Amino acid sequence: MSGIIVLGTFMVLAFLSVPILSSIIIAAATGVIALGFSDRLGIVSQQMLDGINSPALLSVPFFILAGNLLNGLELTDRIFRFANNIVGHIRGGLAQVNILASLLFAGISGAAVADCAALGTVEVKAMRERGYPVPFAAGVTAASSIIGPIFPPSIPLLLFAFVANASVGRLFLAGVVPAIVLLIMLMGYVHIIAAKRNFPKEKRAPLREIMASAVDGLLTLMAPAIILVAMLTGFTTASEAGVLACVYAMALGVWYRTLTWKVLAKAFRETAMLSTIALLMIGFSSCVGWILAFDMVPQRPADFVLGSIDAKWQFLLIYLLFLILLGCVFDATAALIILVPIMLPLVDGFGIDRVHYGIITVLTLMVGILTPPIGIALYIMMDVAKLPFEAVARATLPFLIPIMLAVLLITFVPEISLFLPNLVYGAP
Repeated sequence: MSGIIVLGTFMVLAFLSVPILSSIIIAAATGVIALGFSDRLGIVSQQMLDGINSPALLSVPFFILAGNLLNGLELTDRIFRFANNIVGHIRGGLAQVNILASLLFAGISGAAVADCAALGTVEVKAMRERGYPVPFAAGVTAASSIIGPIFPPSIPLLLFAFVANASVGRLFLAGVVPAIVLLIMLMGYVHIIAAKRNFPKEKRAPLREIMASAVDGLLTLMAPAIILVAMLTGFTTASEAGVLACVYAMALGVWYRTLTWKVLAKAFRETAMLSTIALLMIGFSSCVGWILAFDMVPQRPADFVLGSIDAKWQFLLIYLLFLILLGCVFDATAALIILVPIMLPLVDGFGIDRVHYGIITVLTLMVGILTPPIGIALYIMMDVAKLPFEAVARATLPFLIPIMLAVLLITFVPEISLFLPNLVYGAP
C-alpha cells in the first residue's frame, strides 16, 4: 500500500507542475512515513548513499562538463557549414542540413535541449533568410533534436546504464544505428514536404570547399569517435572517457582560440548545477525505488502482465503507448530513474535484451519533449524563433509521423540496436 501512496503522490505533484526534484523528495518522505520508518532515517540516508555510490555515475558530471565546454566554444557554425556542404544541394537543403547538423552536434553534446538552444539560433536564422516558413524551421529543429539523446555520448543512456545495471559501452554502440535510422526517416519526410512546397535548394559545393569545411570541423567531429574508441579498446572506463572528453574539449578551445576564463567559469557553473540536481534526483529516486521494492510494487504488475499477455510484441506495443503518454507529462530523467526498475522484471520475463530496451525507452521518452504540456523543445524553439507556442507545436506535430515510424522499426527489429554491440562485444 505504501508503494501505491508513493507513486500516487509523485504523479499528483507532477501533474500539478511541481518541480520534479521536489516531487521526488516529497514522494520519498511520504513513503518513509507510510512505512513507519520516520524514526529510522538512517535507512533513508543509507539508501540515498547507495543510490549514488556507483562508478558509472562518476562519468555523468564529466560528460556534462564536456558538453557544456563544447557548447561554449562557438563550434556550431563549423558544424552547420560542413553539413550544408554535404546535403545543402538537395531539395529543401537547409532543412536537410538542419537534421544532419543535429546528428553531428549530438556527438559533442548528447542532449536534445543543447541541440535546440545552440543550433536552433543558427538554423532558424539561415532558413528564414532563404525563404523557409519560420514555423517549419522551428518544427524541423525541434524534431531533429531528439537524435542527440540516443547518439553517443548520451547522458540519458548513461543514467539508464546505471539504473538497469547495463554496459555503458554496449548502450553507446547500440545508439549509433538507431540514430542513423531516425536521421534517414526525418530526411525522407523533409524531402517529400520540400518537393510538395517547392522549397529552395543550395548550390552544390565544390569538392575543395567540402574538404575545407571537413578539415575545419574535423577536430570537433572526432570527439565522439575518440570517446567510443577509448572505451571499446579498454583504454578507459566510462568515467575516464568522461575526463578524456573534458581534456579534449579544452584542447579544442585552445586550438580554435575560443576558450576563455568566462567560458570555463560558465561551463563549470552549469555543470555544478546540473550534476547536483541529477545526483539529488538519483539519490531520492533510489530511496523511492527501495520503498517500491519493499512493498513489492514492481513484482505485482510483472506477475499480472506476464499472466495476461502471451506475446512479446503485445507487451512492447502497450509499453510504447505508455511511454508516449508518460513522456507528455513527466520529465524524461525522472521517468527513467523511477520507471526502469519497475519494468525490469517484465523486460527480463519476456526475454528482451536490456540494451535494446534502453534504446527503446530513451528514444520514446524523448518524444515527450516534442509534445505539450512538458514539451521543453517546443518552449525553447518558441523563444528562438519568436513564435507563439501553438505555432511551434502545430509545426512540430507532423514530424511525429517519421519519428514514430522509426520508433516502431527500432522496437520490433532489435537487430538495429544490437548489431553493433554484438559485433564488437559478442552476443550476451
